[in-house]
Amino acid sequence: MHSQDHTLTAYLADEAATLALGEMLAGALRGGMTIFLLGDLGAGKTTLTRGILRGLGFTGRVKSPTYTLVEPYVISNLYLHHFDLYRFADPLEWEDAGFREMFNPASVCLVEWPDKAEGLLPEPDWTISLQDHLEGRRFSLTAGTATGALCLACLNDFDTTPPAA
Repeated sequence: MHSQDHTLTAYLADEAATLALGEMLAGALRGGMTIFLLGDLGAGKTTLTRGILRGLGFTGRVKSPTYTLVEPYVISNLYLHHFDLYRFADPLEWEDAGFREMFNPASVCLVEWPDKAEGLLPEPDWTISLQDHLEGRRFSLTAGTATGALCLACLNDFDTTPPAA
């Protein structure tokens, strides 16, 4: 459901719903976007990323970047970088890793655990939160920039009805 404050919320009953939402989100992405992915371990952040990549036409394997810190994907003229900063102990590790140049107009950057590089990352165009809810997940997307709000406005309606409790 869209609201005037540039948010979208949905109930995701299972992995298939998470993948479908990711595919839908892909249609609204533009180069240069930064997206923060929030949620506990196992909340579905990589599954959502897999759906986004499928929606962009990527058919290869999608891995969690937990150990590599970043997994890059090239789809046509777009670069998608999936970061997982969970293992960072200090925000300056982000600077030392040399990731800054990956945030550019030809890239979409999805960042898990952005708080681990607090103050060093660009402002997020979208902040996506996934939380346990009933038997599935509660999804919330908030646009944080004018670009994020424009991209959010491009999305078609998504079924946000939670199942009966």
